[in-house]
Amino acid sequence: MRVVYMGTPDFAVPSLEALIGGTEHEVAGVVTAPDRPKGRGLKTVSSPVKEAALRHGLPVWQPEKLRDPVFLRALRDVEADLFVVVAFRILPTALLNIPPMDTVNLHPSLLPRYRGAAPIQWAVMSGDEETGVTTFLVERQVDTGDILCQETVPIGPEETAGELHDRLSRIGADLLLRTVDLMAAGGVSPRPQEGPATPAPRIAREDGRIDWRLPARTIHNKVRGLNPAPMAFTTWRGKNLRVITSRPVALDADLGREPGEIVFADERRGITVQTGDGGLELVRVQPEGRSRIDGLEFLRGYRPAAGDRFGGPEADSGRPEAEPA
Repeated sequence: MRVVYMGTPDFAVPSLEALIGGTEHEVAGVVTAPDRPKGRGLKTVSSPVKEAALRHGLPVWQPEKLRDPVFLRALRDVEADLFVVVAFRILPTALLNIPPMDTVNLHPSLLPRYRGAAPIQWAVMSGDEETGVTTFLVERQVDTGDILCQETVPIGPEETAGELHDRLSRIGADLLLRTVDLMAAGGVSPRPQEGPATPAPRIAREDGRIDWRLPARTIHNKVRGLNPAPMAFTTWRGKNLRVITSRPVALDADLGREPGEIVFADERRGITVQTGDGGLELVRVQPEGRSRIDGLEFLRGYRPAAGDRFGGPEADSGRPEAEPA
């Protein structure tokens, strides 16, 4: 089977490596995003998929526009049987019409659940106990095509989106290779997606803002689901405070604290915040403009006290902010 591979980020690298390592298929070329300036120095950086392709000596195309006639002509000249897509852009019809055997996509969810740009984050934030990976035939509408293969994957109760991302990239690579093997042998029958579809839109920074009126478990899932990016956050004395890791804590219902109010702030119990249902311990945080620190380090350096508030005007009108010791 002669294939052209399309992908850009780290998630797509294991699938490319799997296809290259497969003895039954030839990767005739790779399509990825153009090199872009990145970081404070705006140094031009290649995509992880491009770096992997070059390590293996593969031809690489980086079109600004996928409808570029010169690029489309180059793809036709390759005479690939199949296009394989992992974490790439929406493909125009002119491109989809090129390969005789169709175009296959790998998506990190159990479609039709979590169609969209951020399926891993939304699965964790929703508190799901399982998700999965799906290979399907690409259609013009995003993530709607007929399913080829699926595999269910459990989500650990404390697993972050970043940790799940890495696991799904490896599991998905195996599923993708198996799918291409089956297609080459004529052993796979596409089936329509069934059941209710749920969206997984791109995560905005504001999606990370913590609403302390929600239950502790719901907030904890947000913290897990937005780690490593863009991170859940609250406000503390007029500045943002990222919550890197947290822990739900059972609280006595008679404590009488308001959501966002610190219940405990001591060396033995750490920093525990009242939520709409239960407490949330801040295990690791990142003050604005500073490095990540443990909750106890924040306690010693910034001196929060029981009764102080996170996430509201009360947090801005309390004692002047203490610099870390």
